Amino acid sequence: MLTSLPPSRLGVALAFLTATAAIWPKDVLHDAPPATGARGVPGPQPRSSVGGRLVTSRSELEQLIADPQGPRELVLRDGVYQGDLTIRRPLTLRGQGGAVIEGSGRGTVVDIVSDGVTLENLTVRHSGRRRTDEDAAVRAKGEGVRLADLAVRDSLFGITLGPCPRCVVERCSVIGLPGDSELRGDGIKLWESSDSIVRDNFVEGARDVVVWYSRRVLLEHNTVRGSRYGTHFMYAHDSIVRSSRIEQNTVGIFVMYSSRLHVENNVLAGAHGPAGMGIGFKESDGVALDGNWVVANTTGVYLDRTPLSASKPVVFSRNVLALNDVALGFLGAEAGLSFDANEFRENTSLVSFDPEGPALSARFVHNRWSEYAGYDLDGDGTGDVPFQVKQLSRELVDSTPTLSLFQGTVAFGLLDTVARAVPVLSSRVLLEDPSPAFSAPAKRRSP
Repeated sequence: MLTSLPPSRLGVALAFLTATAAIWPKDVLHDAPPATGARGVPGPQPRSSVGGRLVTSRSELEQLIADPQGPRELVLRDGVYQGDLTIRRPLTLRGQGGAVIEGSGRGTVVDIVSDGVTLENLTVRHSGRRRTDEDAAVRAKGEGVRLADLAVRDSLFGITLGPCPRCVVERCSVIGLPGDSELRGDGIKLWESSDSIVRDNFVEGARDVVVWYSRRVLLEHNTVRGSRYGTHFMYAHDSIVRSSRIEQNTVGIFVMYSSRLHVENNVLAGAHGPAGMGIGFKESDGVALDGNWVVANTTGVYLDRTPLSASKPVVFSRNVLALNDVALGFLGAEAGLSFDANEFRENTSLVSFDPEGPALSARFVHNRWSEYAGYDLDGDGTGDVPFQVKQLSRELVDSTPTLSLFQGTVAFGLLDTVARAVPVLSSRVLLEDPSPAFSAPAKRRSP
């Protein structure tokens, strides 16, 4: 949520997310995620059990799990069962709604080392605290494992999968441990878990949600907040993250060394601090971002040598970037990057990139800019003059590097304000959209 923003900024951000849908063009806001609410599930969902062997004690549970010929489905009555369990055969273990598996605090609570295991409708809590062993509430190594309707509490790591191809994590709630986010474990971690699905989960106060060395992973309808990385991809080719709310983390989404990633219809909001960013990419190719809301972050979008190759373009389309300190941050100016039909609204600064590097080579076409002061005399919806971003203070620093000591000061801000009012003072163009989208002020209705 956006509740940790300063009151003035919080009010603006909430008003922005909730009120502008009525006045922004529908082609920009197509399929935008809702401004409030979350799809996360707070805990196990009561349900009536169908079939399965009813289990009432810890000793009986251990015996039945260990028996290779035992029942394929076990149902736990409401109550607390001692954990540190290891499941080594295909099995469905389901709670009736109030069943709790509680660890000893000296290891992983439920360790799955088999294909075809389902864990469902349980609270799993109190793992060990060994970071080297990644003590977790649930750890799974197998194929076709399904974890659903779990409430993970009081555990270092929440749910870790790997290797775990074709596995599913859905409708789980993971609440991390208190303290510094760097010292917590990951809320949900996928490692070598290709073709897996992470859906309708709620993660709060963990370290990261991680997808590493895994292909074709789908993450959708998840909520991640109050963590370090809302989602961290590395070597996660051909994956999708969509329709999720990733809020109040240090970094919303960060992607490293991954190709053909699709990021669609997410809210990425409230990433603050010096490293705060809504979404960032490092050396990634073939990425498509469509219909996302990137709102109230230190840096909205950060691109480090992305794309690596102009033949594998990175395309931003129909996204909303608003109320960010910096809308777009670049390290490098690689070709093959385009911004089409996005909305840039009330960002403190539009662009930041290495002053000693080459000119920005990204392509901007038909974006809507709140700073645009042009006109549309022929009424075709496109501005008649290009939109340009110039920065006099940047030119001065380029020519006299010692002036960089004054960057960010009121004096430099005034220089850029004057340069916007008198464009002839600044000649270096940082960004240009030759055909900006134009919308006239809304007409007032007669009283």
